[in-house]
Amino acid sequence: MSVHSANSSTTAAAGRPRAVKAVIPAAGLATRFLPATKAVPKELLPVVDRPVLQYIVEEATQAGISDVLLITGRGKTSMVDHFDRRPDLEARLEKKPEILAAVQRPSELAEIYTVRQPEQLGLGHAVGYAESHVGDAPFAVLLGDEFVKMDEPLLPAMLELQARTGGVVLAFFEVDPEETKRYGIASVEPAESELTDIGEVVRVTGMVEKPDPEEAPSNLAVLGRYVLPGKIFDAIRRTKPGSGGEIQLTDAMELLRTEGTPVHAIVYRGTRYDTGMPLGYLQTVVQIAVEREDFGAEFRKWLTDFVNSNVSGGPNT
Repeated sequence: MSVHSANSSTTAAAGRPRAVKAVIPAAGLATRFLPATKAVPKELLPVVDRPVLQYIVEEATQAGISDVLLITGRGKTSMVDHFDRRPDLEARLEKKPEILAAVQRPSELAEIYTVRQPEQLGLGHAVGYAESHVGDAPFAVLLGDEFVKMDEPLLPAMLELQARTGGVVLAFFEVDPEETKRYGIASVEPAESELTDIGEVVRVTGMVEKPDPEEAPSNLAVLGRYVLPGKIFDAIRRTKPGSGGEIQLTDAMELLRTEGTPVHAIVYRGTRYDTGMPLGYLQTVVQIAVEREDFGAEFRKWLTDFVNSNVSGGPNT
């Protein structure tokens, strides 16, 4: 049992418990990355020298969450292995303290639990498998293919907002109008004045999946972070298959909203890394690589030279 069980929840000024557990749905097949993901889970693809999943767990622990449930699927046990100890490897690294510390760090981040989703029938279906671990307490959901910059955190403000309202809390980011057909888009109104000290908070009045630009209610797209009340599980059970024949988390949240549960969101203005598609994954690797203290400057110079040589029709063209 994790030391961060529901009984150890911190409490907001309104007397509501603060979420202390996180759920990471990671059972998908990652068909966009095949054949690489035939044997290696997409969540373990490296961003320089750390897998995507580690960045996400680090995001949770930075916000004070150290109880993490992975919703896994067949062939994904290596995700759990990454957060386990390797005494044999550690023994070989005794004379290399920096590498040893990096190898040990994943096992020190959080207590990792797992449950298997036997079929991938939608995000709502996946989140439903967390009920026995989470119970009726609020919890965070972090999608396994995007994360934010560590020094531009998002989750702490979301946890605070959910503890104050007791409802559903989402995160949005702005997209160009022509990109609305790629995302879930929200309609919003100004939030209550007592919530504005948390950040750029809006109240959600509805959501539509991938609308054409001329039909989009705004340019605010859903980012893969949610903080949900425990009653979401009952809503998931009452949610019928929707888009793609799957049980959608969006539909379950909309059901709660129509029944009176408040839904708010924080508009995130920081840096978001999206590794869900090959292009976004490559962009993430490059962005993080050029910021590295150990080789970032050298890599940036090489990248500049490479791009310039191709533009000018050099030997790398």
